[in-house]
Order: sequence, then C-alpha cells, then structure tokens
Amino acid sequence: MPELPDLSPFVDRLAELDSMMAEPDFFSDSRRAADVGREHQKLTQLLSMGDSFQQCEKQLGENREMMEGEDTDPELKELAEMEIPDLEQQLEKIYEQILESMIPPDPSDSRNTIMEIRAGTGGDEAALFAGDLYRMYTRFSEQRNWKIEVMSSSESEVGGFKEIIFLISGELVYRDLKWESGVHRVQRVPETESGGRIHTSAATVAVLPEAEEVDVQIDPSELEITVARASGPGGQGVNTTDSAVQILHKPTGMIVKCADERSQLKNKNKAMKVLRSRLLEKKESEEHAKYAANRKNQVGTGDRSERIRTYNFPQGRMTDHRINLTLYSLDDLLEGNLVPVTEALQEADKTSRIESFLSGEGKN
Repeated sequence: MPELPDLSPFVDRLAELDSMMAEPDFFSDSRRAADVGREHQKLTQLLSMGDSFQQCEKQLGENREMMEGEDTDPELKELAEMEIPDLEQQLEKIYEQILESMIPPDPSDSRNTIMEIRAGTGGDEAALFAGDLYRMYTRFSEQRNWKIEVMSSSESEVGGFKEIIFLISGELVYRDLKWESGVHRVQRVPETESGGRIHTSAATVAVLPEAEEVDVQIDPSELEITVARASGPGGQGVNTTDSAVQILHKPTGMIVKCADERSQLKNKNKAMKVLRSRLLEKKESEEHAKYAANRKNQVGTGDRSERIRTYNFPQGRMTDHRINLTLYSLDDLLEGNLVPVTEALQEADKTSRIESFLSGEGKN
C-alpha cells in the first residue's frame, strides 16, 4: 500500500502565499498576483488530496480490522471485504494524483512564447514546408484564442519562408508548444517534380519562453547595433528609411535582425525582445542540461538539431520519434488540430518526471 508523501513543505509554502496575498499592494503587480494565485490554487488542491488520501487510508484500515475481528458480524465482514478492492484502487489513484501535483511545474509554462521557424535542407521545398508549419501553428493558436505577432520574416521567392520569427501571446502557450523545438522533416512530391519522386526536406523550429527585462540583464556596451534599409523578396524596397535593425550580442555572438516594421524603434524593440528570449533559453538550457544528463527517460532535449518529427504526405502520416507516436491524420494535424500530439507529449513528460522524482533524481 502506498504511503502518503511528506506534505509539510507544501503546508509551509501555502502559509507564505497566504501572507503574500494579504499584503495591501498585492494586486499592484498583476502578473505576480496571477502567478501566486495559480500556485495557491494548486497547493490547496494538493493538500485537499492529502486529506482525501488519509481518509481513504483510515477507511481501508477499518475495513481490514473488521475482516480480522473475531466478533465482527459475518454480514459486516462480507461488506468490508467487498469494499476493500475499491478503496485500494481509490487510494492508488489519489496517490498518483498527489505525486503528479508534487512535481514542480516548469516556471515558464505560463509565459508567452517566441517561435522561430527556419527552412533547412531541401531548398525551395524546405521554405514551402516552413510556411506550412507556420500556418499549422497559426491555426492551432487561433483555436486557443492566442494572439500572433510576427517579429521578423524572410519570405522565399517561391512562397513560404526562409525564416520567420513570431510571438504567441495567451494562456499557457509555452506549456503546449515547448516540445515543438527540433527538426521537422517532410517527405512529399514537390510541385516542381515532374517524375513524381518523393523528396525529403526539413525545417527547424525553436520555441523560446518570452523573457522580461528582469529575467535577463543585458549590458548595452555588449551590444553592436547596426541599421540598414529594409528590403522585401527580390530586393523590392519596403521603405526609404534606414529602419532595419541588426543587433549583435558580443559575448555570445548571437545576431538578431528585424525589418518588418517601418519604424526603426519598433524594429529595435522587437529585436531586443527576441534577443532576451534567446539568452533566457540559453541560460535555462544550460541549467536543465545538468539535471537532464542524469535522466534516462526524456521526451526530448529541446535541442533544435534533434530530429523530432516526420510528416509523410504519401501515407498521410505524422510520426513523433521521441514517443513513438504515429497518427494517420496528417491533413487534420496541418490544419492546427495538434491536441492529440501535444497531450501525448505532455503525458510522456509527466510520466518521466514522476519516475525521476520517485528515484530521487528530481527532488533536488
């Protein structure tokens, strides 16, 4: 029979949150108030499950005592025996729910998200596929009433994108999209292929939690900012002012370009937002790598060089290689109906985190 884990640290944390919420200026910072409110609700539910576990455990103990008691009425013994399997099953279910709730959530789950899609191997076909992926994520976002803002884009002359960077704002965006990072491979017959041969192309996707200025401190002296005249596909002029902005972060060598806006200031602000998010992701990835190196079962590393998924058009099949998930509903998925994929990835990650927690790897 499972034993109730020690919930005293969660009791103490709930008391801390109660004190925070009682402060007169608590709601002056709406983002902090929302984060604290979500954590408070989660801890309240966890401790309520702890109470349910103890009640179920007590009832199970009483039933077993009745079965073993020499003076117990035979009918009561029979009733107690009949109830035990249900109580044991209920106890196990509550135990699993408690474990799941004890696993610390990813602090970035509630953040807005910057996605970067780049055409990889495959030339024009890769650019067209990058456009297909952008459309897929756009449709998925629309279904959730998320807002999309293009930060930077470089269109291909045949359609699609050589690169597109966009911000998605809404509820729990990063939680649902963080497993999209990596190499997406497509197998299909290009429109330009007269022989009907299947070609393999690829696009890379990076998913970055949006960073605030307080998350990443950037020294202005470490930046090299240059401006140029923006231009569109084929060299067509977008405007006649030097509005395109390129920012080089000298310590890391990261370069961010933005030219979508007519305003140099707006392009600079967008570029800084992307740079902050890239630096935050780099920092978090380095921290996660120390822990992930000890984890045997991972959904994926989040490394954008990792091949995570194949879209096979002739077979109407999508395969996620990390969790061996294959779905024969490619058209539906490309229309943005990604819930079967995102939920499967979240479930696999949850199982992995619980296993790590129970083995002691995730308790530090």
